[in-house]
Amino acid sequence: MLSRKLSIPANTAGIGLRSPHISHVLKNSKKISKKIGWFEIHSENYYALESGGFQNLLEIRKDFPISLHSVGNSLGSASSLDLSHLQKLKNLVEKIDPFLISDHISWGRINKNHLNDLLPLPYNKEALKAICRNISQMQDFLKRKIIIENPSAYLAFKEQEMDEAEFINAVTKKTGCGLLLDVNNIFVSSQNCAQFDPKDYLKKLDKEIVKEIHLAGHFKSKISDGKKYKKILIDTHNDLVCDEVWEIYKMAAQEFRKVPFLIEWDQDFPEFEVLLAEAKKAELILKKIKK
Repeated sequence: MLSRKLSIPANTAGIGLRSPHISHVLKNSKKISKKIGWFEIHSENYYALESGGFQNLLEIRKDFPISLHSVGNSLGSASSLDLSHLQKLKNLVEKIDPFLISDHISWGRINKNHLNDLLPLPYNKEALKAICRNISQMQDFLKRKIIIENPSAYLAFKEQEMDEAEFINAVTKKTGCGLLLDVNNIFVSSQNCAQFDPKDYLKKLDKEIVKEIHLAGHFKSKISDGKKYKKILIDTHNDLVCDEVWEIYKMAAQEFRKVPFLIEWDQDFPEFEVLLAEAKKAELILKKIKK
């Protein structure tokens, strides 16, 4: 398999590029480039290479490095990958030349049926074998290394053979892929499942595997079992990063140092300046750690 040397942007601050902000970015690219170093897109939104959206992406690519973040490859499926779907990603990779390619530790496909969700995996040897096989297939097909994102959890399987950090370490060791560390997902999972402490989680991870960090907001809700209500956090990416997630980011930045970070916002979009302000908060945290 061919591998490509990771070229980290000089400015490690990134923002998730979403359609409501594209016009603003095109008009203000020089000003924005002084504040952030890169953008991340959802790959599947740009598979139509002749579309106007893709042409806008090409213009933005002239001024900013791009990271591709996929949601549809279903790396945790028991069956092998959908090669027709993967070919669309490869076509995009060849046009954009991203500095990172990522997907999720999850599954969402049965045969040719794609589900509209990122479903959880049990952390056992069988799931480990399946996801490693699919990651290796994806890397061989793309001739590029990928990174995988830790999930947000709303339930825990009763019989686990390893915890999440151990599972991630095993996957990255067996496949050579890296980790996209989502610190909001760590907080959401730790609150919903009460299975781990975020600090212990970060300490368990192999130090060299983290290649990108996501920061996002979430939604607080409640669910009922028919007798009482229980608080649950939903990974919606529609709000400011909360104080608890900033604290986890501080620990992650201390552990993993110079790693590109991303402000992720996918619903209820604010003005673009709000995202820049969130990125600035993360930069200030990094500066304090470097001192």
